[in-house]
Amino acid sequence: MSQPDSDAQVSAVRAFNRFYTRRLGVLDQQLLKSPFSLSEARVLYELAQRDNPAAKEIGTELGLDPGYLSRIIQKFDEDGLITRKAQPSDRRQYQLGLTAKGRQAFARLERSSHDDVSAMLAALPPGGVARLIEAMGAIERLLGAPPAPAILRDPRPGDMGWVVQSHGELYAREYGFDASFEALVAEIAAKFLAAFDASRERCWIADIDGARVGSVFLVRQTDDVAKLRLLLVDPAGRGQGLGRRLVGECVSFARACGYRKITLWTQSILLAARKIYRDAGFVLVATEPHRGFGQSLIGETWELEL
Repeated sequence: MSQPDSDAQVSAVRAFNRFYTRRLGVLDQQLLKSPFSLSEARVLYELAQRDNPAAKEIGTELGLDPGYLSRIIQKFDEDGLITRKAQPSDRRQYQLGLTAKGRQAFARLERSSHDDVSAMLAALPPGGVARLIEAMGAIERLLGAPPAPAILRDPRPGDMGWVVQSHGELYAREYGFDASFEALVAEIAAKFLAAFDASRERCWIADIDGARVGSVFLVRQTDDVAKLRLLLVDPAGRGQGLGRRLVGECVSFARACGYRKITLWTQSILLAARKIYRDAGFVLVATEPHRGFGQSLIGETWELEL
């Protein structure tokens, strides 16, 4: 990456930080027209959420300088917002708690924060709230927040459109596939909806915090053979073995239905998917060079005896 590009990216992040802190009123001397600064409000929040925490515990959680935290606690004590009790194991450390006055102050701050965010969300255009929350989740995940585990669920209205769009975008970006691949995915999804047999077919959608991150289909090919189709794991869902989970659900369901075999068709360049299939016990049984999706490819048929 060249230095100008790096500088531009750093500037973009800093510009967003300035915008967001202004939008939330973080730069005001008092947060949300309360008597508290942002740091004081965070300490008050931690006190309300914890059962008699030590000051050191709060300082570690918030990354606050011990001296600065000590001044905040002293101010809260003078204002009658907290109680302080020496820890039996270490008389130099204090267990902290909120007084009735402190809980009232926290309740007012919490209500103001709720109302302020509610008003901000109400001003967004249709669909804007979901996009905003999804973007915030992406920022948290990218900057190191522990990833939430994906959940697997049945499809809901709108999911098939997402499957088609996501396949089209991801395979174009990562493998250079053209629009004919998206057309094939749309055809498969439409057929699944039109002729769905709940007793022998399933679709699983994976999502994290309400955002779709994966899919897989198991459909009937014959009375004895099921076909695995449209396995997808979005970059936001990678790194937690989600592909293996999705394939594992297909195998378990196929066995429960009495199928004797699962077959699938993939491409030799899809290395991550091929490893998942191999690890699940699938065996490569046929290969065929072909021209498809704007590429010269080698199609592969894999099978799993149940």
